[in-house]
Amino acid sequence: MTNPEPNSPEQNVADSADSEPLDERPYQQAELSSADSLVLVNTGHGKGKSTAAFGTVLRAVALEWPVAVIQYLKSGNWNTGEEKVCRGLGVEWFSAGDGFSWESSDLDESQAKAVAAWEFSRRLVADDQHRLVVLDEISYPMSWGWIDPVDVAATVANRPAKVNVILTGRDMAQEVVDIADTVTEMVKVKHPFDNQVRAKKGIDF
Repeated sequence: MTNPEPNSPEQNVADSADSEPLDERPYQQAELSSADSLVLVNTGHGKGKSTAAFGTVLRAVALEWPVAVIQYLKSGNWNTGEEKVCRGLGVEWFSAGDGFSWESSDLDESQAKAVAAWEFSRRLVADDQHRLVVLDEISYPMSWGWIDPVDVAATVANRPAKVNVILTGRDMAQEVVDIADTVTEMVKVKHPFDNQVRAKKGIDF
């Protein structure tokens, strides 16, 4: 794969938002290169990691890319809005988890599901049938020692040339951060949970 592009025009504009308006283009088109595919990481303790990933899914669908989403925490019982819409748009959607760890009645079973989800994800990435694969909330089973982050990083780094991958979740493993092209950390300033307000359907899921 070729080297990824430098900072995007949008990022350059954002970086200069607090200064004077630009009167010259902050980059030269001839200096930019193209990447066959990219690895994106959405991490941090703020809201929006999965939401941002699903926004990228919509862009990919609009380009008629084959897209797959594997969710590592949410089970098929969640019935989220994003799953309903994306399935209707032709996205292959796999809810491979069984909910939050504190809700699990058998953590050994939860671990086994996460391991099976990773083996499935590994094959899905390697099969080269999708232009975008989202590994949603995969950071958690890595943090818990259920999935080897070295294996995840190697699989993603050695993916087929045209396969883009997005990985989401808090405290993303450093091994994955190191091989990613784009890493965004969502920082919490305020959240309804701070005032004991529960997640709202249509906003949070």
